[in-house]
Formats: sequence, C-alpha cells, structure tokens
Amino acid sequence: MVDDVTDLYTEFGDERLPPGQQLTDGFPVLSKGGTPAADPSEWRIEVFGAVEETLAFSLAEFRALPSETQRQDFHCVTGWSKFDCQFTGVSFPTLAERAGVDGAASHVMFHAADGYTTDLPLADCMREEVLLAYGYDGESLPADHGGPLRVVTPHKYAYKGAKWVTGVEFLTEREPGYWEQRGYSSTADPWNEERYG
Repeated sequence: MVDDVTDLYTEFGDERLPPGQQLTDGFPVLSKGGTPAADPSEWRIEVFGAVEETLAFSLAEFRALPSETQRQDFHCVTGWSKFDCQFTGVSFPTLAERAGVDGAASHVMFHAADGYTTDLPLADCMREEVLLAYGYDGESLPADHGGPLRVVTPHKYAYKGAKWVTGVEFLTEREPGYWEQRGYSSTADPWNEERYG
C-alpha cells in the first residue's frame, strides 16, 4: 500500500508547486561532491546524542524495521521540483520512538558518508512524511540519489534530506550543517522561498 502525502502543501501554501520552482519529469542528481563508494553489506547507521538508547543498525537490520511507502513531492533549492516520487523507508518518528528522545533534545543533525551534514529542528523531523528511505519506485534507492539510505523531507528543500546517511544525532541546541554554514536557510520552507539565510 502506498500512502499519498502529496497534499501536505496545503499546510504550507496554496499551490502544490512552490513559488520559483519548475516541474521536471527527470530526477536530476545534485550533491556537494561525487557519489561515495558504499557497500550495502558493510553499511551502518547510528542513532545517538540526546537519546535514551544509542542505536546502530546494519542495512539489513534497518530494512527489517517497520516501514512504509509514500508518494511524495521533492523540491530542490536550485529551482526544480519532481512530483509523485515513491519512497520506501522508516519514518523518523518510528526511529525516534525506538531510541527514546531525551526531553532536552531540540534539533537533529543528519550525518552522511561523504562528510555532509544538515540540521533541522526536532519538530520538523517528527512528521510521518520524513522518511529514512532505502527504496525508490519499487527498487533499491540508486547510489547517486543517496542509496543505500537517505533522508527525504517533502516539506523542506531537499538539501535538508541527507544522502548516504550514516548518523542521526539528537542535539540539545542547534548546530548548523554543511550548507547552513555556507549561507543557506536553516528553515528551508519552499513555499516561503527560504533558500538562503
């Protein structure tokens, strides 16, 4: 069963396509550098920081967690959007519940295999639409799109969804991530065109 969450835009704006965006039928590949070599059999993801229990999963263990498939829209800060992407993965709230979030936690930092980081307020992560995705359109997530595991954030510009994610760190205060340190918006709301800080 596929859960269609493409109507979430009604919470943020009047139009499904955010202002300043152009629809694309393709799925462009944008990253801060090249695609890191990732052997799925050796992949690990850790959940740590302000949590009751530090967690670590192999890819097989992570894929065994309760999962869901969602139809989402994808908005790149560079000005393109792709509608009706089908992602399969573990919702952020599911992962947070397993770790037990400390009451002092307020932000989340996502860490990636290529050294990339990006941060979001905890409240923006605790949505069912925020997935740690390992599947795309019924197949394993391609490496150039962040496979074996990436974060998708359909209510934010896509730089908030780290590719090749290896760590989820719960923070008690905000720390800016890679692009946020370089002037990009910390809030990244596409319907308000929050591209830069």
